[in-house]
Amino acid sequence: MRLITTKDMRQLVNQVGLSDFNKQLLEALRQAFSRWHDFQLSPRHATHYPHGVIELMPCADDQLYAFKYVNGHPQNTAQGKLCVVAVGMLAEVDSGYPVMVCEMTWLTALRTAATTALGAQYLARKESEVMAIIGCGAQAEFQVLALAGVRPIKSVRYFDIDPAAMAKFAHNLKGRLPSLVACKNAAETVYGADLIVTATAAKCQDRILNASMITPGAHIHAMGGDCPGKTELDPALLDQAKIVVEYKPQSIEEGEIQNRPKAVIHAELWQIVSGQSAGRESDSELTLFDSVGFALEDYAALRLVKQLAEQHDIGSEVEMIPELNDPKDLFGRLIEL
Repeated sequence: MRLITTKDMRQLVNQVGLSDFNKQLLEALRQAFSRWHDFQLSPRHATHYPHGVIELMPCADDQLYAFKYVNGHPQNTAQGKLCVVAVGMLAEVDSGYPVMVCEMTWLTALRTAATTALGAQYLARKESEVMAIIGCGAQAEFQVLALAGVRPIKSVRYFDIDPAAMAKFAHNLKGRLPSLVACKNAAETVYGADLIVTATAAKCQDRILNASMITPGAHIHAMGGDCPGKTELDPALLDQAKIVVEYKPQSIEEGEIQNRPKAVIHAELWQIVSGQSAGRESDSELTLFDSVGFALEDYAALRLVKQLAEQHDIGSEVEMIPELNDPKDLFGRLIEL
């Protein structure tokens, strides 16, 4: 079984190159969503606590079974720990044997941003040049760079309630984009923006955006609403938007639409990718990708990493399943007789 550690993931992304890795991940996601009916799908299994959530996210086709362990603990950053950490596994369906265990903290950030970019390709205006991002935490730079790979972003307006997060964001993206504009609040950040990403972490029903703030024809990617009781948008904003989700049974429980039970959902993303439903149809319409993160995205990311790791000979082979001469003699291999 191949083991991909954090060291291996850094080596892989840097060896392939972040831009090329993002392109390959975007295409892997597109292919996975286009064969939606090949998969056994289900909402994630979530165990909730007052201070956070721990989740298992499974997805499988007829060849590979994938799952991810992931958490969400917003208070962790105050203790010097990540808000979100993850580990993933791939197994072959024929035998049930694991074939790869992989770090997924970085990989989740990469696939989350790639999903944003995939949605934007179908929902954001092609000439989108001004991007706004509210929330400059661990996910922020990944979002900006993935979107800059699919739209001609010239200016990024950004805001976070934590000045240190804003400084970190500006430092990491210095020289990567023509213009970075620090803003004082959410309304200033989204002013004139073609493409808006909301990426806040607080577990509450917030209203950081309302319809009066949004430029006509903008595309909103709402990724910070990702569990029951956590939203970022004024519910009335949903009434004016063309809403796209990943997987309705999960999005209804965790997305922005939990605040608007009667909201009209235009399509699931796979329907747009496969051409069954339209994406953006005019320059004036307001589009909203109510994204909560879905296990199919993890499947696609893990499969890509397996292919690239084998191609570049990255990672190590470890024995996690006993190798037996007699598959019925499990005891005899454990105990020295």
